[in-house]
Amino acid sequence: QVHLVDAGGGLVQAGGSLRLSCAASGRTFSMYTLGWFRQAPGKEREFVGRITWSGGSTFYADSVKGRFTISRDHVKDTVYLQMNVLKPEDTAVYYCAAAHALRLSMDTFGAYDYWGQGTQVTVAS
Repeated sequence: QVHLVDAGGGLVQAGGSLRLSCAASGRTFSMYTLGWFRQAPGKEREFVGRITWSGGSTFYADSVKGRFTISRDHVKDTVYLQMNVLKPEDTAVYYCAAAHALRLSMDTFGAYDYWGQGTQVTVAS
């Protein structure tokens, strides 16, 4: 089992920045990938980006590429989502997720085994 705790959300003006964190505990050695998803009211949960736990390779959705950066800290067993140049359309609940293995489509929520509780990000225009 892997337990994930999201934190760092809040209210920010458009153009501002926030850094989310996702602290992992439990069988963290078994994690293959940590991903970030978001869900806005009335919309489906969408992929934001992911990082491989050992190699640190990152992948991003086109909508956030160049603005968001994912990193990980093995000592703290924590993954970060640095969000810059935030836009009102980035407003959503953000969730981190962990997957044990590489699956067919790592940008879908079905590929992940564990989820954090979510943290609200609100970007004011």
